[in-house]
Amino acid sequence: MAKVTIKPDVLQWALVRSGDSAALEQKFPKLSDWLAGRVRPSLKQVEKFARAARVPVGFLFLNAPPEEHLPIADLRTFEGHGVQQPSPDLLDTIYLCQRRQAWYREYAEETGEEPREFIRSLTLRMPPEKAAAQIGKVLSFDIADRKTCATWSDALRLFVEKAENSGVLVMVSGVVGSNNTRKLDPREFRGFALADQLAPLVFINGADTKAAQMFTLAHELAHLWLGESAVSNISLTASTDQNIEVWCNRVAAELLVPLADLNRELARARQILSELPELARSFKVSTLVILRRLQDAGRINQQQFQASYNAEVARLVGLRRSGGGDFYLTQSARISRRFARAVVTSTLEGQTLYRDAFQMLGIKREHTFQEFGAMLEVSG
Repeated sequence: MAKVTIKPDVLQWALVRSGDSAALEQKFPKLSDWLAGRVRPSLKQVEKFARAARVPVGFLFLNAPPEEHLPIADLRTFEGHGVQQPSPDLLDTIYLCQRRQAWYREYAEETGEEPREFIRSLTLRMPPEKAAAQIGKVLSFDIADRKTCATWSDALRLFVEKAENSGVLVMVSGVVGSNNTRKLDPREFRGFALADQLAPLVFINGADTKAAQMFTLAHELAHLWLGESAVSNISLTASTDQNIEVWCNRVAAELLVPLADLNRELARARQILSELPELARSFKVSTLVILRRLQDAGRINQQQFQASYNAEVARLVGLRRSGGGDFYLTQSARISRRFARAVVTSTLEGQTLYRDAFQMLGIKREHTFQEFGAMLEVSG
């Protein structure tokens, strides 16, 4: 069997990049020999290693380790500092969404879709209250809508539907693609936005709580209205010198919890902090967002906010999101119902190969494809 030459420093880079060197060392017993140059791997072994390390196989044949950077602005903060090294999971998720966006942009051009006028319609100079009002007007998503929703999941589903109806591709997933073994970490990123006139896209980390996802969607939509592509981890307490993140947070907060509506609710409250759970249920946001808005409204001071915030974080840490559910509903949420309908329609019309459609939709069988199309109310 033919052997290939891999530079040890490139192999070491891939090992570190994987984030799980111990597992790779156990899976590839001769890895230490490859690193030391005592033994050369076969091409098949290199391909298998690349899959396990989650790295493009071509990278392993470079003369030096590549420098990987996020393809969009990195606005994440960690204790006030930028997170320097993106994980393979985050990088691959962005690359996947960029490919989907490119496909949909071409589809939109071919089918004559109009550019989304709201992209780049706002600037940082606009007061957050006015910006939130403009976004809310386009989405037709208000407090009354949310009050009809029984759960946070229902409210999030409605919010996503309103965004998609306006022309935004909204993808919500807690894993990379359809790979359930590659779980996304909300501590690394909560979401990102890919601005585009024809195919604006928002990705939300589905590993986060539903209430947190509501705020992430609102925050990333604010990025689209600015016409800015960026990845965020959205903290309500961490200090940041990113004016864009501060502005988007304020717009998102006003969009989801308008101060005028909050003050009307508080007029009936006796003990403000004791009303926290009820206010969160009413607005369908996290209790952390409500705390932030209570401080914005001048109802609690900084000391009260920080103490209550820390207590809420400690309580929420133990909560776990539920998994499972209907495959077709889950998959349409992961890849955007709007995107999925376009791919199925294009395939049934003979414009897209089934092979390509299966890959974009995360589907392996034609029968599954047909049932997925039926669920999306698309038929040939």
